[in-house]
Amino acid sequence: MKETQEQAPTKSQTPFLTRIVKTFFSPDVGTIAGAIALALVLGALLVVAFDPKVQETASYLLARPSDFFSAAGSAFVAFFASLIRGSIFDWEAASAARMFRPITESLVFATPLIISGLAITVAFRAGLFNIGVQGQLILGAIVGSIVGINLPLPPVLGIIVTMLAAVIGGALWGAIPGLLKARAGANEVIVTIMLNTIALYLVGWLLQQPILIGDGLPSKSLNTQANAWYPMLMGSQFRLHFGFVIALLAAVFVWWLLERSTFGFELRAAGANPSAAATAGINVNRVIFLTLTISGALAGLSATAPIQGTEHFLTSGTAGSLGFDAITVALLGRSKPLGTVLAGILFGALNAGGSTMQAAAGIPIDIVQVTQAIIVLLIAASEARKYFKAKKLAAAKATAVAPRKEVA
Repeated sequence: MKETQEQAPTKSQTPFLTRIVKTFFSPDVGTIAGAIALALVLGALLVVAFDPKVQETASYLLARPSDFFSAAGSAFVAFFASLIRGSIFDWEAASAARMFRPITESLVFATPLIISGLAITVAFRAGLFNIGVQGQLILGAIVGSIVGINLPLPPVLGIIVTMLAAVIGGALWGAIPGLLKARAGANEVIVTIMLNTIALYLVGWLLQQPILIGDGLPSKSLNTQANAWYPMLMGSQFRLHFGFVIALLAAVFVWWLLERSTFGFELRAAGANPSAAATAGINVNRVIFLTLTISGALAGLSATAPIQGTEHFLTSGTAGSLGFDAITVALLGRSKPLGTVLAGILFGALNAGGSTMQAAAGIPIDIVQVTQAIIVLLIAASEARKYFKAKKLAAAKATAVAPRKEVA
């Protein structure tokens, strides 16, 4: 026990960034709901401000104000109408299947976000900021693609083996910062950022090798074996695949791991107070290593959504910005499995709606990223205000108590 205590990091040794992020990753539900609503309104107002017709009518606002307000109202309504048509229900579609396709597309976009958000959640609950989910996702996609392309297997076995390969790839990439953090005290943020860059260059190099591209052209791999693809849940008219069910099962697993397992108790204890956990006999270094390995495994699992569910091939852009979007999803989900699922679906809906916004209303798809960024900024600003207000009150109380001690 004494050896474990010596290895455990004290509060002063905990990186300042990690302590601050802890504060911002636990916003209350009211703050999150308010930030989402306000961000959507601000996004709509941005669309109104840059709408060509609104700008044209603004030039003669005083002469005919009704034209300006009519154009502004139409642009404002078009933002929300196109968002709903692209993410939930398209009432202008020609068939019933097309009408309900948007909600399935939202779930398709949400699938990798949910799983990668769970990867962030697991690490954060242990007091770790795994910013390397992007790199771990890439490694999962690489290993999963290599197996899926080169190993012909029967239908069900092909799905399972390819999925396990992706999980192992992500877990191994997550184990590297876990080992360095546990053994050498290396900052996991810096290590994972460097590993993200290495993973990006690695996938670029591998996409020039025969193991992925065969006799094809560089930058795009061969398709994975059809027997390794996730089955479609609602037929060929929709892209919703079995990966969404995997995402929900992953959320259940993370809930059980964090709330019902012995290791989950150790993980939460180490995240709340490493020194106290070490004093209680918990091997904090073991918890750090296993937590980042599990987080990496989940990140690798999220890579199966594109390589086994939607695209079935690997490119340098397969990961997109999923690993970084996952941080926002975990933030909105308050680092809870259920919250992460709901936040992933919300962001999936925003991504799905963006395409319709651009096609139907001429609204740039970039407004989706702007809206997501505003949500994060509003939550961060709210939590920062609460944080510094609490510090100010604590300092005021300490100042008030000090004179009393001198008098005594």
